[in-house]
Amino acid sequence: MFFRQYQLPCLSLFSYLVGDEATGRAVVVDPQRDVSAYLADAAANGLTIERVIETHFHADFLSGHLELAKATGATISYGSEATAADFEIDRLKHGQVLSLGEVTLEVRHTPGHTPESISIVVRERPDGEAWAVLTGDTLFIGDVGRPDLLTSVGWTADDLARQLHRSLHEQLLTLPDSTRVYPAHGAGSACGKSMSDAVVSTIGEQRVTNYALRPMSEDEFVAAVTEGQSVAPLYFAFTADSNRRVHELLDDGAPPRALPVDDVTEMQRRGGVAVIDARSPEAFASGHLRGSINVGLDGRFAEYAGDVVRPGQPIVVVTDPGREAEAKVRLARIGFDTVVGALADVERVLAERPDLAERSVRLAAADLGEWMHDEPALQIVDVRNPGETADGLIEGATRVPLARLLDRMAELDSTKPTVVYCAGGYRSSIASSLLRASGFGRVADLIGGYGAWVAAGLPSTVPAG
Repeated sequence: MFFRQYQLPCLSLFSYLVGDEATGRAVVVDPQRDVSAYLADAAANGLTIERVIETHFHADFLSGHLELAKATGATISYGSEATAADFEIDRLKHGQVLSLGEVTLEVRHTPGHTPESISIVVRERPDGEAWAVLTGDTLFIGDVGRPDLLTSVGWTADDLARQLHRSLHEQLLTLPDSTRVYPAHGAGSACGKSMSDAVVSTIGEQRVTNYALRPMSEDEFVAAVTEGQSVAPLYFAFTADSNRRVHELLDDGAPPRALPVDDVTEMQRRGGVAVIDARSPEAFASGHLRGSINVGLDGRFAEYAGDVVRPGQPIVVVTDPGREAEAKVRLARIGFDTVVGALADVERVLAERPDLAERSVRLAAADLGEWMHDEPALQIVDVRNPGETADGLIEGATRVPLARLLDRMAELDSTKPTVVYCAGGYRSSIASSLLRASGFGRVADLIGGYGAWVAAGLPSTVPAG
C-alpha cells in the first residue's frame, strides 16, 4: 500500500493519497485546490489517480476535485446523501467497498458535521483488519466536527449533533482500537474547537482522551459539542457553495500581474477594490499604502482575509518581494479568485510617493492604560471569539469577533478614538487597518493583545454573558 498524508498548516488541512503499488491505482481524499503535489507524487510512484473522494462539501477551503479531474480524468465521489452539484458526482453508498487491488476502501456514512459526511476505512488486504480510517470532519484528534455550520440552510445544530453521536458510536468506535485515525483537519481549524496538534491517532487513544467520546448521554453529548464553538469565518457559506459549482481552474504557478501604484490608487478612488497588505504587522505599521488592510501572510492568511474581504471583491496584494504568487494561491484556496494584480516593492513606492503613505499606531499595554485614564470617550473593541473572552476582557470593551466586524461595523462610532485588541496582536492589526480603511479616524491596536494586558497586571473584568 502507498499512503501519504499532506499537511497545509495555514488552513489546518490534511489530505491523502492512497494507492496500491501492485496495480498502480490510487485515490486522493479531500484535496486542497493546488494539486501539483498529488500529481508529482503519483507520477514518481507509478500511480494513476482514478478517483477523488470528498468526505463532504467543505466550507473552509475550496477543494481541488475539479483540478484533479481535469488533470487525470479522475471520477469525483461524495457520499450517497450529497445534494446536487454542477458537475457529475459518483455517489458512494454506505458499506460500499472500492478495490484498488489488494488495498480496499470501505465507505461509511457518518453524518453529523454535515448530512452527507462519510468516513473511509482503509485495509491493506480485502480480508484484513482496518488499518486506518479517514474521518473527514466527523472525528478529529481530540475533538469532533462542529454540527452548527448548516443552521442557515435548514438544519439545526441539535439534529446534526444527534446524528454525529450515532455516527461516532455506531460507525467509528466499532472499529478496532488499533485503527489509525486520519482526520481532514488539525489544530487551529474553525471546524472544531479543541483539536490536538497531532497528525495521527488511533481509535483506542481517542476513545480514552477525546472529550466528546467519554461516556455520556446523547443529550450531554449535544450540549458538549454545541457549546463554546468559535464564530464561523465569514467566507464559509461562500466556499461551501463554491464547492458545488463549476469554476475556473487554478494555475498555481502563475503570479498576479504587477500594477503601478497609480493604477492601484485609481482603483481605490473608484471604490470596490481591497488592497491586502500581507507583510508583517510590524512592517505594515512602519508604512503602508493608505486604505490598505493588513493580513499577514505568515499567519492564517486566507482565513482572515476571508473575514475582511467580500467574496467577488477585486483584490490587489502587497507582499514581501517574491511572495506575490503565494498570496494569490492562498486566496484561491478559499475560492477568492479575484486577485487583479500586485503592488511590488511597496517600500520603494512609498519612499518615492510619501503623499500616499500612512503609518499605524500600535500601543503597549501601559500606554493604553494611560490613554483610557485620559480619554473617557475612548472606544475599545475586542475582536476575539466568544470562547476567548469568557475568562476576561478589558473593562468597557465592545465585543465584535473579527469574523463579524464587516457586518457589525455600524455598531461602532467612527468619530471616536478607537483601540482594537485580540489575543496576541495579529488579528487586531487586521481589524484596526480595516476600520481605518473604512473611514474611522484615530485607530490603534494593542501590541501583544489581551495577553500583554494581563501580564502587565492591568485590570480586567469577566463578561456578564
